[in-house]
Amino acid sequence: MDSLGKQLRTLKWRYLDNFGPTVAYRSAAPALAGEPARALAELSRNGIAVTSSRALFGSDSLYEELAAAVVESEQREEARIAKARADAENTESHKGYILNLLGDCPVLDPGDIHVRFALQRPVLEIVNAYFGMYTRLRYYNVWHTFATRAPARDSQLWHRDPEDQYVLKMFVYLSDVDEDAGPFIYAAGSHPKTTLHREPASFHRKGDARRSDDRQIAAVIPPDRWVQATGGRGTIILADTRGFHKGGLARERDRIMYLCMFTSQASKCGDFFLRTASGSAPPDKERAFALGWRGSRRRAAT
Repeated sequence: MDSLGKQLRTLKWRYLDNFGPTVAYRSAAPALAGEPARALAELSRNGIAVTSSRALFGSDSLYEELAAAVVESEQREEARIAKARADAENTESHKGYILNLLGDCPVLDPGDIHVRFALQRPVLEIVNAYFGMYTRLRYYNVWHTFATRAPARDSQLWHRDPEDQYVLKMFVYLSDVDEDAGPFIYAAGSHPKTTLHREPASFHRKGDARRSDDRQIAAVIPPDRWVQATGGRGTIILADTRGFHKGGLARERDRIMYLCMFTSQASKCGDFFLRTASGSAPPDKERAFALGWRGSRRRAAT
């Protein structure tokens, strides 16, 4: 019954809650080729695909523009970074080891590099094809993760993201990330497109969040299925974070990483940015839909 219930929920989500975006996408879905096609196949199979800015986009132009903008932000926010670093060991602070460089709720500006990077055509092609529908950009930011000696907590423990049936995130390394700099780690095959979607027998709990340690996850998904996504600057990770994942346990070096998140139109999570009443819709359907440009000017939910 549980399997049948899951199938019924998926059908409702796709053909009732997201009927319009599904039909519209299928009538105009592009054929993917090259690196986007390879990444999509890997993502669908494992729930995670690792690539690079040069491989995915054929050029590092927007990556270098993004990197330069982050360097400027780091310099401008030097005092705030120093204060956050001093508090990073505080285990009572939720995700105190991470600083949102753009603030907790940035104001959406379609011309800003942090938005333009998320809406590049290869990214939207992969995301929309994975969902099988037009999708919405819900979140973007730059995380500065501090190296600490505190015990693993919050998103440093295994968990699933709750925002939607599928939750697709893109992580872009803006610093070299080895195993001591808090790499993203994913349990391949634990995403909703496979049958390997079981929960561990027990969890660490904090509020409503469920978190699991390595021993608990190993009982469900063997360690040889865990992907530790280390890589240099420009490494890109695409992951359905409905699958089990963790990251940010930096011990020796800080990690600087851009990320953005896409969900379906029907997600109840809302947008993690603020909208203004100004601006015009992008000229193409994919970007316009991703930005929610359908007459809505509501302020984002946080």
